Amino acid sequence: MSARLKGTGIAIITPFKKDGSIDFPALENLVQYWIKGGVEYLVVMGTTGESVTLSKDEKKELLAFVIEKVNGKIPVVVGVGGNNTAEVVETLKTMDLSKVEAVLSVAPYYNKPNQQGYFEHFMQVADASPKPIILYNVPGRTGSNMTAATTLKLANAHKNIIAIKEASGNMEQITDIIIGKPEHFMVISGDDNLTLPIIASGGKGVISVVANAYPYEFSEMVRFSLADDFDQARKLHFKLFDFTKNIFLDGNPGGIKAAMYKKGLCENIVRSPLAPVNNEVYEKIIRSVEKIG
Repeated sequence: MSARLKGTGIAIITPFKKDGSIDFPALENLVQYWIKGGVEYLVVMGTTGESVTLSKDEKKELLAFVIEKVNGKIPVVVGVGGNNTAEVVETLKTMDLSKVEAVLSVAPYYNKPNQQGYFEHFMQVADASPKPIILYNVPGRTGSNMTAATTLKLANAHKNIIAIKEASGNMEQITDIIIGKPEHFMVISGDDNLTLPIIASGGKGVISVVANAYPYEFSEMVRFSLADDFDQARKLHFKLFDFTKNIFLDGNPGGIKAAMYKKGLCENIVRSPLAPVNNEVYEKIIRSVEKIG
């Protein structure tokens, strides 16, 4: 299982039409674009997919559509998380996950649980899920941090917990997890510009935002890194470095959608309460796209 999730996963966007509905024709084209770009797997309904603004029916339709269009060529991971443990558990018990490789489950947000709260939440999630769990620690969005000690406690306590997407941006914390983790457990980068150093320290890949627009370049960088060819990996890392910084200047996924609009991949539309990036940031993103070529 872990081997199939090594490398580059994409936290895929959800493209919208001008009327705000899901743009399924654009999504079909994107699925093929990502597969041809050589990524290892897709993550549906993560933060970048604006999952919190999708209805239950839309989520069901979106997941089924991506699975159909992927057609078994690469694995699909689905985001199922929240700050109501009972609701997350019920969703995992009732959702059709038969064709999903794993579940990405974000740490509870807004509630700001203590470390024991994190532990108990994810133990219940892992018990309920018929598929392996990838923990997701992203303090910048959740408002609190799940520590390395708690992550390692979970990794050792439940065989259904197989990885963590670490987006704390704290290399000391990430390194502590890599040093202390059990053999079966993977550390996956949740920050595109930290992916190379995380892999150099022993991480096994990334769930990327940048790869929405540049699947080939980013997944090649990751493959070079995993092969310890850091001379080649650095070239691609540096090529994408400014672009990566710029797409997060005024929010995600507003930045990546602006870049993809410039590349003719989707409309530059996000759902409220998000808004497109401001004009200054948009120009920076466009210059970055033009620089990359």
